[in-house]
Amino acid sequence: MPQVLSRFVLLGVLFSFAVLPLSTASVSIAAEGDHEVATFAGGCFWCMESDFDKVPGVVGTVSGYTGGDLKNPKYGQITSGGTGHREAVQITFDPKKVSYEMLLDIFWRNVDPTDGGGQFCDRGESYTTAIFANSPEQRRQAEESKRALEGSGVLGRPIVTPIEDAGTFYPAEDYHQDYYRINPMRYTMYRYGCGRDLRIKALWGKEAHRGIKGY
Repeated sequence: MPQVLSRFVLLGVLFSFAVLPLSTASVSIAAEGDHEVATFAGGCFWCMESDFDKVPGVVGTVSGYTGGDLKNPKYGQITSGGTGHREAVQITFDPKKVSYEMLLDIFWRNVDPTDGGGQFCDRGESYTTAIFANSPEQRRQAEESKRALEGSGVLGRPIVTPIEDAGTFYPAEDYHQDYYRINPMRYTMYRYGCGRDLRIKALWGKEAHRGIKGY
């Protein structure tokens, strides 16, 4: 199972202790009042959670699985492949403070949208990028944003990130939620070892990590 190994063997090499045990409890997040929801897949959901939590106007994030047909999927099933699900992050945001268009702009510049085989050291279908539109208006904006990026030619390669209608979002196991906060040392070493930031900076240059506080 190469995709599982890419993350947890990397952590095992960097640390001599094991990851936290699996919890069967689930976490969910939904739009309330004037808040809206965006759903993106950008490789490791730990990293996506960490990045979008730093965006002013984002109310909360949840790591999870979406895009496939398997009901109530588990991490091992996802990373083994064949489920159609991707690791994704569900973002609740205040549109008065950050627009969906701005979130799209931030998403593009914090992933490698030219890589159809995964993201950074994490390879396979479950780690590929995608935008999941939660409404016709989100789909329109996402398609417009993608066309603009393709037309700019800034990356010099085709944009392979698909835009799909959002389906059921399954929150990941408890130990995946807020992983970067609960296990900061392990998370930092994983992210560094995976080469995520180096690749994003090489790809995007001065626009790398646009919209993310702290970079």
